[in-house]
Amino acid sequence: MNSRRVVITGLGALSALGNDVKSNWQNAKEGKSGAGAITYFDAEKFKTRFASELKGFDPTQRLDRNDIKRSDLYTQYGLYVAAEAMEDAGLDVSQLDSPFDAGVIWGTSQGGMNTFEKEMKEFVANDLTPRFNPFFIPKYLVNMASGVISMKYGFMGINYTPVTACASSNSAIMDAFNYIKWGKAKVIITGGSDSPITEAAMGGFNALKALSTRNEEPTSASRPFDVDRDGFVMGEGAAALILEEYEHAKKRGAKIYGEVVGAAMTADAYHLTATHPEGAGASQCMKFALEESGLTMQDIDYLNAHATSTPTGDLSEIKAISRLLDGNYDKLHISATKSMTGHLLGAAGAIEAIFCVKAINEGIIPPTINTETLDPAIPQGVQIVTKSAIEKKVKVALSNTFGFGGHNASVVFKEFV
Repeated sequence: MNSRRVVITGLGALSALGNDVKSNWQNAKEGKSGAGAITYFDAEKFKTRFASELKGFDPTQRLDRNDIKRSDLYTQYGLYVAAEAMEDAGLDVSQLDSPFDAGVIWGTSQGGMNTFEKEMKEFVANDLTPRFNPFFIPKYLVNMASGVISMKYGFMGINYTPVTACASSNSAIMDAFNYIKWGKAKVIITGGSDSPITEAAMGGFNALKALSTRNEEPTSASRPFDVDRDGFVMGEGAAALILEEYEHAKKRGAKIYGEVVGAAMTADAYHLTATHPEGAGASQCMKFALEESGLTMQDIDYLNAHATSTPTGDLSEIKAISRLLDGNYDKLHISATKSMTGHLLGAAGAIEAIFCVKAINEGIIPPTINTETLDPAIPQGVQIVTKSAIEKKVKVALSNTFGFGGHNASVVFKEFV
């Protein structure tokens, strides 16, 4: 099977750092935190009372009333960033030989959690009388964002949703890359969205002891690799990338941000929620992705770490990276942008993919904020960018995401030449 080049021609982003790519990137470079007190519900009785909520999000800026009425928040977020990415790419279905040449592969971890909670609360409030909204089922289904995005743009090709917990959008990017590389599509909207700042999600993750409980200092709560880290900060949002077959992009004169050159997935086969303590699956995942790209870890300039700020997870990832570096730490710089955005769960890989692409485009590596004292278990020489961004020529970047269930997904991005 012939292998085709896969380039990135459009970007869209939505997180606590901003409602478009420009503001997200600017605030990430400046090391700003999006965390604050929860406003979506009364969190007074919760162990964690803060999260990284969107700021001033107005869906009517990009969506019509029917889009909003018929969609859960996670789908609205997906539609919103897809619209930005499509506009950025200057793309519409009329530029395709066939609508079956274009598709959508969209990741999420929880789908319509907001809708499910709301409908069940109303069911109980109505004395268990079933008066469900007719849009209840289509709003909460995890595949609905991919379906609705395809309807919006008339893309009739490959369309589905990989669900691999917090690795979901990296899984989606990998699949989109593969389908284009194999010649089964020319354009795919990919990425992911999640809206998990809900009572059930916050309470459930608290029960797992996965969330930080620094309620008095939310902006400094997410501290990846720090000796005093105590869990992640819940975030929400979405990000989209337009992946396109190179010759197709070239023919229509599209601007090109970079290209995807390798991707892989593995399983830890170890634990429901914990990563493998030695990073066995993660290490092999990165190795497979690099082998496909024809590169080694020594070729990577920037690695956007999964690093959620959990005690065990951060260290297992560093062990996995160190195994591949074999003591050669001089070139690679690492940062964890979840310290600013919070953890977007199924959308994490997508927003971090955009940070990788922007790092390549601008020669700037965003920081890991709040990390004051590195965990002494981290090997000497590992270069973690803390406190403020650094300037560095970035030709190749690697993004890691790992999900509950032992899912690992890595994607390699490269400067387009």
